[in-house]
Amino acid sequence: MIPEITKVHFTDTDLINPTNPITINVIGSGGTGSKVLTALLEMHQSLIALGHAGLSVRLWDDDTITEANIGRQRFASCELGLYKSVALINRANRWTGTNWKAETKKFSWERQNYYPENVEADIYISCVDSVKARFEIAYMLTSKRRHNSKLKYLIDFGNSKDSGQVILSTIGNIRQPTSKKYETVANLPLVTEEFADLLQQSEAEDDTPSCSLAEALEKQDLYINGALAQLGCSLLWGLFRNGLTFYRGFFLNLKDFRSQPIPLP
Repeated sequence: MIPEITKVHFTDTDLINPTNPITINVIGSGGTGSKVLTALLEMHQSLIALGHAGLSVRLWDDDTITEANIGRQRFASCELGLYKSVALINRANRWTGTNWKAETKKFSWERQNYYPENVEADIYISCVDSVKARFEIAYMLTSKRRHNSKLKYLIDFGNSKDSGQVILSTIGNIRQPTSKKYETVANLPLVTEEFADLLQQSEAEDDTPSCSLAEALEKQDLYINGALAQLGCSLLWGLFRNGLTFYRGFFLNLKDFRSQPIPLP
């Protein structure tokens, strides 16, 4: 019997020892996105300490801070009425001396000049709660990839009340080295390709804005976003630190404290 060869995806070589910081577009700065940004700050400083060029982040969100956001998201009462993206990026830059950028508009096809050429990035992190937005982002990136090989990865964060998932995808094929030990995987399908039916089934869920923290907690448990942010950014950290991954994400159920890794396709 021939033993099964372990599958592995090797990180794009441009991200391992770059001359300039790795560019990342984070789309959405709510319950998950605000905590992902904190994790990226930790990652940036850690990469710098290891001799890496670090990260350059641009945060996209046209939403403003309301009372319902205080407590479950990374915002304070003194920031009420401010754009979420601006409040988070200003705080990040003051904390670490970075020059990260905020966009106070949606990452969307529907806006004229929504996506100027100078803000294309190596990695995209989707933290949106709309199924339509996730399909739109995926379509946008695959269309752009045909003309620009800079786009490399999309990490999609999604959750319900007390469960969720993080899926790592490649935007096109990532060139893999020759390996006698592993079966290399160059293409990781987009979440909208592999889980399209599941996403469409969830489209009917109520996504209307909450008026209070108590109402928001009825829709999403207090720690589901933070748990996904930590585990999901650990997946990204492994791509930088180890130069490879044996998994493309995970499913998380916070209700029974169960995590299930997703193997490479």
